[in-house]
Amino acid sequence: MTDSVAIALISGGLDSMVSAARARADGHRLLALSIDYNQRHQIELAAARRIAHALGAERHVVLPLDLRAFGGSALTAEIDVPKTGVGDDIPVTYVPARNTIFLSLALGWAEAAGARDIYIGVNALDYSGYPDCRPEFIAGFERLAELATKAGVEGAPFHIRAPLQDMTKADIVREGMRLGLDLGMSWSCYDPAPGGLHCGLCDSCRLRSKGFEEAGVPDPTGYAAAP
Repeated sequence: MTDSVAIALISGGLDSMVSAARARADGHRLLALSIDYNQRHQIELAAARRIAHALGAERHVVLPLDLRAFGGSALTAEIDVPKTGVGDDIPVTYVPARNTIFLSLALGWAEAAGARDIYIGVNALDYSGYPDCRPEFIAGFERLAELATKAGVEGAPFHIRAPLQDMTKADIVREGMRLGLDLGMSWSCYDPAPGGLHCGLCDSCRLRSKGFEEAGVPDPTGYAAAP
């Protein structure tokens, strides 16, 4: 472990858990940031707290930011979460500019804390088609961070780390196992079922289930319906 500190965005989901664990494995001390954006699946914030604690984060900030004031997504408005399978179009579970907003907040904390690395669990293979999960977005935000901050202007640029960028969901499950994580701590479902169960039918549940199956790893998730 080095003296370097990294900001890890932890939503409570599988990908953010593995990404944050990679930050720790890379030798960083962890500052964990979760955003309470008044999302439909508030249960993921409980998972984020469990994960931050399990990974030994020195501080975990759960920052309130009510994106329901804007709406525009099935996660922040009264719009049904799709349950028919992962399609080719950007789904209504896309939250407008969410990762741009989250990374901007992480960047502000990174500069204040003297951190130069920000970890985010986006990936561009097994995902729901969100534009803010693409490699070109991550590269573009890193350039923005250099232009927009005192640290960047003074020659101490920030690095946006997306260690899962080119992984399938099965790869991510295997990486979590390699890192010794209890993947059952994470929460993926967009539309939680009664009894603390994943619905099993939303895009996120389907991708999660597919990842465990293709990785050949027993799925610790409780589903209300078979994905």
